[in-house]
Amino acid sequence: MQRRHFLAGAAALAGGALAPRLALANVPTPFTFDLTPPMDSREKFVAWGVAQRGEDPRFLGERFDRFVAMVRNEDIWDERHKRAFLLTAREKFVLKQNLGRAYEHAFLDIGFGVTISGPHIVGRMTSTIDPKKGEKVLEIGTGSGYQSAYLAHLTYNVYTIEIIKPLAERTRGIYDALIADGYNEFKSISSKNADGYYGWEEAAPFDKIIVTCGIDHVPPPLLQQLKPDGIMVIPVGPPGAQRVLKVVKSQAEDGTITVSRSDIYGGRIVPFVPFTKLEGDVIKGTHNN
Repeated sequence: MQRRHFLAGAAALAGGALAPRLALANVPTPFTFDLTPPMDSREKFVAWGVAQRGEDPRFLGERFDRFVAMVRNEDIWDERHKRAFLLTAREKFVLKQNLGRAYEHAFLDIGFGVTISGPHIVGRMTSTIDPKKGEKVLEIGTGSGYQSAYLAHLTYNVYTIEIIKPLAERTRGIYDALIADGYNEFKSISSKNADGYYGWEEAAPFDKIIVTCGIDHVPPPLLQQLKPDGIMVIPVGPPGAQRVLKVVKSQAEDGTITVSRSDIYGGRIVPFVPFTKLEGDVIKGTHNN
């Protein structure tokens, strides 16, 4: 397993000023998979988040408000995913100038020409692959780090690949700073800078794969690295007009592999940033056919 760690100072790299670490103190109660915040009251959740996680009450309240909207919209489906959303401090992963919009529905700029996906799409894509504790999950397109942080509250085997080197370094710095603050769940995130089209062969196979950039086909290496009965979610379609597909790889008793696809939004177009490619050490073009 390859784990890339960078000093927290990497967070000052180009691409926009990062939000400051917003914990009021080091996290009082370390994460465990049994840690469960109140879900029935905004007031109770905010009080719990301040006492148990040392977080800012303003953002805790905004997180709970978005949580209520996501449950109503059926973007998160069960207690495990509700808990994961409520434990993931999205404000830690946005740029400073976007702190006031951290829990908006919209995609937000994070510099380098890419975005942090809106919480609803993150919730629905994660609910669709439904990672179980101990399952190995690969994310293509680390970006801000929010998606992998969310996954780390569902399983302790998270792998993530980012093609933009300074962004990969910046996000690793965010994880390491948060680990230093007491967010021990992020120790389970392995990250590297590479072209995600080819997956992470030395760590394969994966139970689940989540792709956060758009492409006009399902990359064969990712499908190959997905376990039988594994699930991938991936935005597929022409630039700016992708549909988010659930791809299920099945294996019959005779060893025959079949792949089924379904649209998690019933045909609705959801635009994503392009699935870019590396030529040598240079990002050049996309992996579209």
